Amino acid sequence: MPGTFEPLPGGGAAVALDDVEISIIRSLAVQLLELIGPGPAEDAPDDPLAELFAEGPSEPPADPVLKRLFPDAYSDPEQPAAARAAEEQRAYSAEFRRYTENDLRAGKRDNALTVVRTLDALSSDAAGEGGAVLKLSVAESQQWLSALNDLRLAIGSRLEITDEDDTDLLYRLPDDDPRKPMVMAYLWLGGLQETLVETLMP
Repeated sequence: MPGTFEPLPGGGAAVALDDVEISIIRSLAVQLLELIGPGPAEDAPDDPLAELFAEGPSEPPADPVLKRLFPDAYSDPEQPAAARAAEEQRAYSAEFRRYTENDLRAGKRDNALTVVRTLDALSSDAAGEGGAVLKLSVAESQQWLSALNDLRLAIGSRLEITDEDDTDLLYRLPDDDPRKPMVMAYLWLGGLQETLVETLMP
């Protein structure tokens, strides 16, 4: 899947995608939206401050992918802490999560929705058979960049990738390994993300 992002005059980025690539990215973005879940319930829809002051969860998510997308702010798995220090870290993380996770989820949800909407708009006025050129504004490019990162974190978590050595092993998986399609998507999204970063650099 050779599509790479290129800069647009005046800012933003463009990439040629075929129908399969469009379908894959859209499907992954929709799955990410389903995983992140809807926004907090609107108990008082007439009160614009209700959502602003809504508290989020204090415990980390049980799903390993969500745990990767919304990690604890004050824990460092590389540094074993004494019991008291670990308890303090958990308390600080719970407090931080309570007041930030709703906003973080909303941001990730908006980014994934931008991916879906821009792809849907693309399919309605495709510039040729079998694909089209996706053109993104600067703001949309930034949202795509964040969404691509989230998608790679999600897939990487499912593949249990924790460091660069794990990534190297992915290249040596046999074709009949059931993880191969996810690995191909992970590596392809990484290439897209890298070219988008290069495109947006001043």
